[in-house]
Amino acid sequence: MSVSPPKRWLSFVQKHATIEEDIYVAGARILSIGGAEQSHVNLRHPEEVFYEYLARIANQIRVLRGQRSGLKFLHLGAGALTLARWASVSLSDSTHVVVDIERELVDFVMRYMPLPAGAAVHSITADAREVLHEQLASEKFDVIIVDIFSGPEAPEHLTVREYYRELGQSLTPDGLLFVNIGDDPPLHFTDRQVAAARSIFDFVMLSSTPDMFTRRYPGNLVLMGTNTRPAPELIELCEQSGPFPSEIRHSVSLDRFGKP
Repeated sequence: MSVSPPKRWLSFVQKHATIEEDIYVAGARILSIGGAEQSHVNLRHPEEVFYEYLARIANQIRVLRGQRSGLKFLHLGAGALTLARWASVSLSDSTHVVVDIERELVDFVMRYMPLPAGAAVHSITADAREVLHEQLASEKFDVIIVDIFSGPEAPEHLTVREYYRELGQSLTPDGLLFVNIGDDPPLHFTDRQVAAARSIFDFVMLSSTPDMFTRRYPGNLVLMGTNTRPAPELIELCEQSGPFPSEIRHSVSLDRFGKP
């Protein structure tokens, strides 16, 4: 007799969250919201990141900051805490603040998808913009990861130039901002996010699979912004770190992408 997967009602989006076993990967769990898969976590090996865009972020953090210990992370959008789990076992002494507007989600995830032993994770229920100048007004982070955008349907106040400015103010001087951008052709939403980020940060790069840069396919792109330009060899290593196929646009090549 089959057992129903754990389920929790989320009051903000008015949908159920469920956690199911991945029948193909032993020890892995899949978080779905409203029937749509949102996150994949391997509880036995949290250092393995399944979703391509999250693996791309993890690989770039490892290239750009992996030599440092004690990194302070802010995750805006909790999901199943995939990158907080990854960093807890991959980056020495990293600490994590996880923010989500869904009051019931993080407790549900942590109950049925326990964090790695010793993970230093603090959760806050709040809006991903308000939290920056309320609960976290005096905090600075080495890495901020924004995983709440979903194309033109994303909350407008989380997509504007002023929000990028506030994110930049919450970073350390050489801190890194990563934004997951989901978009559909012809990627006008991506263009607006790149323009907003470039108006605030000294260096912005966009990474994805090469086919996404043709503007003909739906998918995810990762935007990275920082006020300390990485060395050219590190940018190349970010591209080489995958997942593959991998392409990065920045500077002049990102100018050209913004003018199809």
